[in-house]
Amino acid sequence: MKVPEIINKSEKLSYLALGDSYTIGESVPLASSFPYQLSACLSAKGLDISAPVIIAKTGWTTGELQSAIEAANLNDKFNLVTLLIGVNNQYRGESLTVYKAEFEALLQTAIDFANGKRSAVFVLSIPDWSNTPFGKNSDRDHQTTSTEIDKFNAVNREVTAEAGVHYTDITHASKRAFSDPKLVAIDGLHYSESMHAQWAASLMPSILKVFKLI
Repeated sequence: MKVPEIINKSEKLSYLALGDSYTIGESVPLASSFPYQLSACLSAKGLDISAPVIIAKTGWTTGELQSAIEAANLNDKFNLVTLLIGVNNQYRGESLTVYKAEFEALLQTAIDFANGKRSAVFVLSIPDWSNTPFGKNSDRDHQTTSTEIDKFNAVNREVTAEAGVHYTDITHASKRAFSDPKLVAIDGLHYSESMHAQWAASLMPSILKVFKLI
């Protein structure tokens, strides 16, 4: 399947979201997840975009996401691809070396899904779960967890920059959950519709620029 030019707004646009619980919007309705809110925002800007195709599951690491992608045997190409993965690597204490290698492979997979168009791929940083009620009540040291997440984000940021792909920092926004309970989902660990809306809004400027709408 040949992907249409990303700036051809006469075509029905397709969107693939790759990730984990943050992509499916654990503990909020699927329509409130950032991929669905992003699609709605793009539609409001006049783009004819399909509902997101999502390959994501709560608890997945980079390796598990890659295995799931291979098992899905998805051969389509997409006008837009987002990638957000790594929190479970950090939570399980996996090494940065393994994460880097697997993230590099996943990013190349995302580029391949975009038919080689690096401008159509958007990486999001890992949110800082240590600032949620679950994180604050965890037996893990808050500052240690936050520092580890920063290290994982330093890796994915570096890999993304080297690949020439868009990078959006949503970690800073996630830290506000420490003082704003409205940003946290009912489970006390994941994020609310409001936070997902902020993530979608953070992605919009780069995406609209690619689509030549700003």
